[in-house]
Amino acid sequence: MESIVAEILVLFERFTNKTAERVEKLPESGSDRTYFRIYAGAESYIATYNLNRKENETFVVFTKHFRNARLPMPEVYAVNEDQTIYIQEDLGTDSLLDKLEKHGHTDYTFGLFEQSLRKLAHVQVNGNKNFDYDWCLTAKEFGKQAIMSDLLYFKYYFLDTLKIAYDKQAMLDDFESLATYLTATEHTYFMFRDFQSRNVVVKNNEVHFIDYQGGMKGALQYDVASLLWQAKANLTEDWKDRLLECYLDEVDNLVPEKIDRSQFVSQYNGYVLIRLLQVLGAYGFRGLFERKAHFLTSIPLALNNLHFFLAHKLIDVEMPECVRILNEIVQEDIVQRFEVVRADEHTPLVVSICSFSYKKGGWPTDETGNGGGFLFDMRGIFNPGRFDEYKKLTGRDKSVIDFLEQRTRMPEFLNNVFSVVDISVEEYIKRGFKNLSIGFGCTGGQHRSVYAADAMARHLKNKYGVNIDLSHVIQDGKNWSN
Repeated sequence: MESIVAEILVLFERFTNKTAERVEKLPESGSDRTYFRIYAGAESYIATYNLNRKENETFVVFTKHFRNARLPMPEVYAVNEDQTIYIQEDLGTDSLLDKLEKHGHTDYTFGLFEQSLRKLAHVQVNGNKNFDYDWCLTAKEFGKQAIMSDLLYFKYYFLDTLKIAYDKQAMLDDFESLATYLTATEHTYFMFRDFQSRNVVVKNNEVHFIDYQGGMKGALQYDVASLLWQAKANLTEDWKDRLLECYLDEVDNLVPEKIDRSQFVSQYNGYVLIRLLQVLGAYGFRGLFERKAHFLTSIPLALNNLHFFLAHKLIDVEMPECVRILNEIVQEDIVQRFEVVRADEHTPLVVSICSFSYKKGGWPTDETGNGGGFLFDMRGIFNPGRFDEYKKLTGRDKSVIDFLEQRTRMPEFLNNVFSVVDISVEEYIKRGFKNLSIGFGCTGGQHRSVYAADAMARHLKNKYGVNIDLSHVIQDGKNWSN
């Protein structure tokens, strides 16, 4: 990671003739790309590191096209010679989903969703003009083969993991029928492919779009379905209906002939289903196979979203086996397989988390009477305390945090620790246990152990809502049980 940051600094200074004050690694997303924020005075920039050169080249070419068409995408300022790093405009930290979670279902948030869909219409229709689809990463068009690919993605990475018996040939026949129906659309333009509220950034109450390098030619309905039916957003039916009408009003101003809204909505429902299944496939792959917690915890939301769709929407295609099995996987017993147990006001469990020093007294004693728990030795992580500039700081200082996250294997270490501890926390909550102790030790109890203890406390509080008793033995002189 240190060498990547060094490359970013060289590229940044080359195109700006400025010296960056610091480079901050951003939290990991669902992709294999790594993002950094560069700070230089009052300005900031986003750097992306990605070994997939083709993906980087596609993003840069797409961005140039959209910027020339005056569409709301970020400007790309510089790309390194290896095509593995590019620096772009920083649009800020507030996504449309962040705004929704902060303000709720208010008129203000509705206005942002409406603005997003109206601008989407311009990206789809105006962005389609003179667009070079040869740069697409996979297929040039979201046609029958691409639709089948999404459906099979759901089948292999989610449905088949459930071990439910079904007629595989009948299911494939149903997939074929749905794909055939949806490719018979009259309106194909640029398709964003992953148009959801995390990929809409709000800056000064204006929306901008990111993460569109997977785009291709396709039906207008797909992107609208992606935004309005995003499980995490949980939009009401009234909002979905009103926003769809706003979008269609905008499209009617851009295309040569007005849209047949009845036909559009019929196929729209089909694309909603495709998107819901594709998302479940993605959650299955990222969560069940790659074991990423965010995606695992999103599966119940996606299943409940599918449940509502099956109960309230119609598609003009006969798919008996598909409909049967989809209704089976949204039943409560299946959903509960993926539900994360949460603490409530009656949960007696208190998780005591502490940092300590092996050199200055060793690990604290457990005074709760539980007699169990975990002790993790952080001395395998490179120590920032070896450097003079960090010696008087702790694992709570920003520069130390950046060091541990960007220049050590701390994120990898903690992900594995979280997986181990989560098993016990879930069982302790279910069984009504009162105490669990977790300790992180390093040489001085100042940098690595403090950072790890704080990270564990945040993780357990956010994921399970459990009561946390956090202490740092060397920093504040507290005991394990205080």
